[in-house]
Amino acid sequence: MMLYEINQDALRYELEHLGVYKPSVAIMLGKGKITPLKMLHVRTPAANIIKQEMLAAGGDCATPGTTITCAVPHVDILLLGNGKHYKTLLYKLKQMPYFGIPDIVAELERYLAAVPKCTLLSDGRVLRYDSVKVMGIINVTPDSFYADSRIKGIDAVLEQAERMLTEGASVLDIGGESSRPGSDPVTEEEERDRVLPAIRAVKMKFPEAVISVDTYRSSLARDALEYGADIINDISAMTADDATPDVVAETKAPIILMHRKGTPKNMQQRCEYKNVVQEVTEYLLGRAMLLRERQIGPDKIILDPGIGFAKNDEQNLRLIQNLNALTVNAYPVLMAASRKTTVGNVLGEDKALPPEERLEGTLAVTAAAVYAGASLVRVHDVKENVRLIRMLEAIRKV
Repeated sequence: MMLYEINQDALRYELEHLGVYKPSVAIMLGKGKITPLKMLHVRTPAANIIKQEMLAAGGDCATPGTTITCAVPHVDILLLGNGKHYKTLLYKLKQMPYFGIPDIVAELERYLAAVPKCTLLSDGRVLRYDSVKVMGIINVTPDSFYADSRIKGIDAVLEQAERMLTEGASVLDIGGESSRPGSDPVTEEEERDRVLPAIRAVKMKFPEAVISVDTYRSSLARDALEYGADIINDISAMTADDATPDVVAETKAPIILMHRKGTPKNMQQRCEYKNVVQEVTEYLLGRAMLLRERQIGPDKIILDPGIGFAKNDEQNLRLIQNLNALTVNAYPVLMAASRKTTVGNVLGEDKALPPEERLEGTLAVTAAAVYAGASLVRVHDVKENVRLIRMLEAIRKV
């Protein structure tokens, strides 16, 4: 007699090789993993109902102590169940059109449907995330935090673009303003002079390349799209320029919405959160909803938790650890932590490692992002990250 634990990724393989009746495999897969789900702002009577129904289904539901007496109108709850538990709960809740339960039903239905994510470019091309895509960073700035990433001159830009595309980059992210902590903004004219010629040159030499423009200025974003960019990468999530939603709606270009507070100059003085994962998630979903209200779908929206932007090391690690909070939603998620300060602080002993020594830590973050269901990673080192992703995905899919 012996026993051993089965990895979640290997469960289907083990069931099939055990000789289980084929139609039963999918049913058993649904029972094989407990997935905690947090529901926010649930009406307290509904929370009590959900608690009882989850217990009846064989799962559980964690609720605050004030729930049973309905001492407060709304509570956050944490469901503990597998696929079967949630399907049973959904069936029961569909019979209850009160206490806001229909909204909960809609969220559960969306979660259980698990529609594949993609990004639709304005020219009709589609980025599909059957494999995690790599976005290569091209900084046409003289002051990016990682000196080796600074590029000057069109020839150098084209050389970098060619190398990254050859190494497997699916997207090239071109930016003309450093957003490192403490940095000052550049004028729009200066940003234009840096970014637009680079985008035009890359698009002319590599017409099939997918290019994102790293800017929060709507007029520059619009011009960059005309020069050949395909995606807007807005670190302000449309808060710096009210006209950005109009550009997205009119051009049909996808946009990356990143969480931050303040500006790069003062953001590291604004790291106050009660629950950083919940607050970042709610913020980004709220920003995405502004576009959804204009009939812009999830295939035009990408979310970025903003590692290093108004977060300390613990908060950054918490967001990396709990990236599932974002990936469980309908939107593709970008992880952008390449060689950032938190990596250096974690790996340094007496002092932080410099950006030049943060590759291994970056690869660890990329691996965590793959396991969490991220769709893209934004990195300085394309070849190394592509190879890690390919190897890790091969291990998981064998």
